[in-house]
Amino acid sequence: MRKARASQHRANGPKELVPFHRPWLGAAEQREILATLKSGWLTTGARTRALEQAVAEYVGSKHAVAVSSGTAALHVALAALEVGPGDEVITTPITFASTANVIVLQGAKPVFVDVEPDTLNVDAEQIESRISRRTKVILPVHLYGQPCDMETVLRVAQRHRLLVAEDAAHALGTEYHGRRVGNFGDLTCFSLYATKNITTGEGGMVTTDHEELAAKVRLLSIHGITADSWQRHGDGGFVHWDVVRPGYKYNLSDIHAALGIHQLKKIEAFWRRRKRCVEMYNAAFQEVPEIRLIPAKGDVKHAHHLYPILLKTEDLTSSRDAVLQALKEAGIGAGVHFRALHLTSFYSKTFGFKPGDFPHAEYASERLLSLPLYPKMTGREVRRVITQLKDILRRVKKKKTF
Repeated sequence: MRKARASQHRANGPKELVPFHRPWLGAAEQREILATLKSGWLTTGARTRALEQAVAEYVGSKHAVAVSSGTAALHVALAALEVGPGDEVITTPITFASTANVIVLQGAKPVFVDVEPDTLNVDAEQIESRISRRTKVILPVHLYGQPCDMETVLRVAQRHRLLVAEDAAHALGTEYHGRRVGNFGDLTCFSLYATKNITTGEGGMVTTDHEELAAKVRLLSIHGITADSWQRHGDGGFVHWDVVRPGYKYNLSDIHAALGIHQLKKIEAFWRRRKRCVEMYNAAFQEVPEIRLIPAKGDVKHAHHLYPILLKTEDLTSSRDAVLQALKEAGIGAGVHFRALHLTSFYSKTFGFKPGDFPHAEYASERLLSLPLYPKMTGREVRRVITQLKDILRRVKKKKTF
């Protein structure tokens, strides 16, 4: 009887879990962290500067400033561009909350533009119609690792003498017309969060070709004072500091940078592994009528930060959320990237946005589902995700009536 029970447990056994994300940190990162701890210097210092230089070289920008998060990068970028009360910033409603939040935190107004129905990136052709005399900055988001139509964005910005800050939280490694994202606009903001294509645990980076903007970003990221801890207490002589303007506490520590130094060396290998997973997903789902894939568009290199799909819920008996819950119950990590920001409580109440304002964003918002994607993911795990999702959709597929 015990043997029978044991064999039944093995057969039905515990579910094989596939997390939404799993970081890949190796011996090099561990050694660098240990060396940092032994050095006695934990905050912003030589390792942070080394990571800044490496990122600048990788993306092809003249300057890079490390900060504590992708949100901090966006916030300090808008502050450096002198966005303030009475200004408007044009962006997309399909993005993480921080993209719009930092606009509001600067006292400015977010002006949304609907998204392209295929890529879900901001529809650059609609930007010009949303420009007013208060518009100061265009803030495009390179969603999921696919670049926006930057030719159109930059042409419109130049015509109207507007500044451009790129939200590239998903886009380290993204290429547009043969150039890596990092200096198309005035400032570019990256995230190095735990789930991003490379990670420092928590962290971000601002890149630019403009020396004056880089200096302002650095100043604002460390209280608005003229010398950080490394400059005051590092290997050089003592330096007095001055408060030039109120700033933030957004600097990145050497402990975090220690991870990023070695993560960046692996970014292309990580990308190749992610791409293989994406190709497996695409091959499996392209003939599933209840799924709409989000294609790469134009002359781009997609960074494949996320793997989102659109569920055609009009052809299902269940909602997107019910499918997501079923995946979780089957041991598959899944998420939603993203809900349309203009319909969230704060933005609808504060700025009067309502259903119907941005139809493509709203359609996607109810149907988006992100599947697991990370470089450590195995082919077996990808196949398990595919099998589980297909099985769920088969059960909730609407029967055709004639």
